[in-house]
Amino acid sequence: MSTNLHQKSTNEEIRERFDKDVERFANLGTGQQSTIDAPVSLELITDAARAVNPKAENLLDIGCGAGNYTLKMLHKLPNLNCTLVDLSQPMLDRAKARVQEATNGSIESMRGDIREIALPENHYNIVLAGAVLHHLREEQDWEFVFSKLYKSLKPGGSFWISDLIIHNSKEINQLFWSKYSEYLVSIGGENYKNNVLAYIEKEDSSRSVTFQLDMMRKVGFREVEILHKNIAFAAFGGIK
Repeated sequence: MSTNLHQKSTNEEIRERFDKDVERFANLGTGQQSTIDAPVSLELITDAARAVNPKAENLLDIGCGAGNYTLKMLHKLPNLNCTLVDLSQPMLDRAKARVQEATNGSIESMRGDIREIALPENHYNIVLAGAVLHHLREEQDWEFVFSKLYKSLKPGGSFWISDLIIHNSKEINQLFWSKYSEYLVSIGGENYKNNVLAYIEKEDSSRSVTFQLDMMRKVGFREVEILHKNIAFAAFGGIK
């Protein structure tokens, strides 16, 4: 986990990889195989969103992939107006096709970087970010995006994250990444572990849960909550 941030994959490289992987990511089991407790985190963040915003009308899903998070949300709050954002047009196309079958609400899809896409202010009731924010690099990027998403929410709206994380303590970080390596070997063998860790090293720049919760508070969220954490993954969020 030592690659310089400036040596990480570019947006274009990330987009190209996901363009080729739509089928795998359209299935929660195959697309999230390397993610510990992916179904649990997905269930919890959508349950939390429904609990906080039971009368929600507008949903924003950033890094929506093939639409799994929006679809799960629609199972719990039907007929939301859905805004889908992703770098990959093939992912967006698949997400939109799947979501159209699950809602009578409006659907808007936007291809691009969340830092650059224009979002309305005080509009969304729920924002979901599943396995996407780990692509942010510098601290100012994190603050800019968190502030942008905070502004896009209506008062009382909520922002929920499920993602790969690191730990602030060097010793704890080493401990849990060792445990994550053992997990990867258990599900796919040594070569699979090496491949997953290699693309994490190249592509991802995760931050700790405490960093992200502190950032939420900094940009204005009045409440923050940790829903679940297991080794190198966590589900958490904030309420405006």
